[in-house]
Parts: sequence; structure tokens; C-alpha cells
Amino acid sequence: QVQLVESGGGLVQAGGSLRLSCAASGSIFSINAIGWYRQAPGKQRDWVATIIKGGSVVYEDSVKGRFTISRDNANNTVYLQMNSLKPEDTAVYYCYANNPYNRYWGQGTQVTVSS
Repeated sequence: QVQLVESGGGLVQAGGSLRLSCAASGSIFSINAIGWYRQAPGKQRDWVATIIKGGSVVYEDSVKGRFTISRDNANNTVYLQMNSLKPEDTAVYYCYANNPYNRYWGQGTQVTVSS
């Protein structure tokens, strides 16, 4: 089992920045990919970014150049640094983690970007 707890959401003006954190616990050794999805009101949950176990990172096109995913292995924490935020980035952001058997989700953290 893997447990994920997000933090760092909030209200920010367009053009501002936020940093989300995802603290992982449990069977950390089994994780082969960890990252973020987001879900805007009335829309499906969409993938945002992933960091692979070997360190490679991938981003959804609309966040490239604005968002940065990183990890702190010592603290079992993954971050999503979000810069140049836009109103369309408003969503609940969910941390996820994959192992060979399951996908795990955090509870989500709200990000609201005002225009």
C-alpha cells in the first residue's frame, strides 16, 4: 500500500505561483512513477506531469515551461512548482503513484487562479 498526502493549494492571482507537495508513505520502494493529475469543475481528471523512477520527467503540453515536477527522495516527497498560473489552471490537483500492481491517489488539493 502507498499513502499520498497533498498540500500547498490555495488562491492565487493570474501570473502568480504555487508549489504543491505530495508526501508518500508506505511501500515507497514499489513506486515506479509518481506525478499529478487535475480535475476542473465539470470536467474529467486530466494528467499533468510525471516523474519516472529513473528521474525522467514528462509534462502535458499546456503546462510545459510553466510547471516543474521534482522529488526529494530523503523526505519521500514530490513537488509541483507552478509558475505563470492562468485561470484555466484552476482545478483540484491530485497526486498519484503507480507500482506494478495498483495506482494510488491522494485526496486532492484545490488550486484557484483568479483573473
